[in-house]
Amino acid sequence: MKNIIMIIATVGVLCLSSCKNTDKQGVIVDDAKQVTIDSMKQVAEKQRIIDSMKMVSVTTTTIQKEVVVVHDQAAAPKRKKWSGAAKGAVIGAGVGAVTGAIVSEKKGEGALIGGLAGAAVGAGTGAVIDGKKK
Repeated sequence: MKNIIMIIATVGVLCLSSCKNTDKQGVIVDDAKQVTIDSMKQVAEKQRIIDSMKMVSVTTTTIQKEVVVVHDQAAAPKRKKWSGAAKGAVIGAGVGAVTGAIVSEKKGEGALIGGLAGAAVGAGTGAVIDGKKK
């Protein structure tokens, strides 16, 4: 009796396993397809996560750029204009140095003295003009 039950059970198992579709190598095709589908689902899920992280990164970068642009506009310093005395000193020094070098026999010494004298006269003239504007 035990032998008959064992034979029936073995035949039943063989019938069930032989009913599945198999390829030429005897591998069950349905399981291979399921493994492939599962791996494709895993890859798709990983790609979805990567895409969502890229979107977060783009959003964060855009916000940071906006903050930097707003900060740069507020921090722009105003340039201070030169006073009339400073402009006069620079112009006078240049003109005096050139004139001193041309007039003097010792070119270097004449340029130095002419530059100092021109700077003094130019600064004085610029200060007078600034005083009149006020």
